Amino acid sequence: MKEESSDTDNLAHMKMLKVPPLIFLLIYSSTGWPTHTICKDNHLEISYRSCDPLQDLAFTLGSCSGLTTKSVNIRAATVLRYNIRELFVTTNIILNGKSIPFFSKQLCEGDHPNFSFCGRKKGEHIIYEGPVSLDIHDIPQGDFDVTVELFNEDWRTIICSNFTILSH
Repeated sequence: MKEESSDTDNLAHMKMLKVPPLIFLLIYSSTGWPTHTICKDNHLEISYRSCDPLQDLAFTLGSCSGLTTKSVNIRAATVLRYNIRELFVTTNIILNGKSIPFFSKQLCEGDHPNFSFCGRKKGEHIIYEGPVSLDIHDIPQGDFDVTVELFNEDWRTIICSNFTILSH
């Protein structure tokens, strides 16, 4: 009789172990990643949210006021799920629900690494801290959504983030 009771207890224990991941999945699928505020002042607010369903990323910006200069200092970090031999970035602006290609560039070439994170392997942390050229002279008033996606040579997502810019 004790053996049947032990089997029943083990089965109940196994079912309970499956509950927390299921709860996490249900919560995440309904809310997604949190929205992070990068900067906020009287006239400008910038926030972002990861559009990669499997991981968030860390991102900071020097200041809101520095955006209208030739370049701005940023810091971005994530853990790689895929190797980076080549890396491409695409940026789209979403206006009135329509995606408009804005910028596309190859950041890492197979034999010519331009950045310290070029050539990194799956599981390694990548951190970029430094200037990014924006060459923005004035931020127009309005609400903008900007999607930034980084892909490796196999077109696997390295980073995907949606930025919301509120300029008033």
